[in-house]
Amino acid sequence: MNILLIEDNADLATNMFDYFEVRGHTIDLAGDGISGLHFSSVNQYDVLVVDWMLPGMDGLTLCKRLRDAGRNTPILMLTARDSLNDKIAGLEAGADDYVVKPFALREVEARLLALVRRAQVREGTITLQVGDLSFNTATFKVLRGERSIELPPIPLKLLEMLMRQSPRVSSRAELERAIWGDSPPDSDALRAHLHILRNAVDKKTDKPMLRTLRGIGYQISDA
Repeated sequence: MNILLIEDNADLATNMFDYFEVRGHTIDLAGDGISGLHFSSVNQYDVLVVDWMLPGMDGLTLCKRLRDAGRNTPILMLTARDSLNDKIAGLEAGADDYVVKPFALREVEARLLALVRRAQVREGTITLQVGDLSFNTATFKVLRGERSIELPPIPLKLLEMLMRQSPRVSSRAELERAIWGDSPPDSDALRAHLHILRNAVDKKTDKPMLRTLRGIGYQISDA
């Protein structure tokens, strides 16, 4: 999953970040509601984890703003409030699920996975789009403009990850963990698969989209 966590408690945010990274997910952090609204508006995420009490803009307002703007990304709300009225308020604001603190991270992960599955079934297909590059995750059809692109499984998975996170830069470690878990092959394997992907995506075009940022990572961007 590609997750945006909007949480101002530094200790809790660090624990969640470490847990989800080890489990092979990618996660961005926002420490206040305004930053969270910006991140969730300009990037694509599979799911949002939103704390109720946030500086700048509280979680309820953030949920309402996103839904009013037509953003349908699933939202899991975190809060210490456990009354029925509080839960109803969160759901009416646009949250899809609700977890009361303190909570087990395994439960949060299970709830997030369920939200993502339901969203995929509801939407039928998910088409990722960056500039003139599109990827239908249901049919695995990739297009660069009108040109169809055929990719082997690993470059295809790398493409999906990079497009989901665009324009965010993905580190080598993130990509290797997403593909091979905790047992990546030799250091040239990722480079070889990215070479295949680059040749396929950027062939016959004067505007490369797959970029290498030396010492930082890789990015697919239309900028």
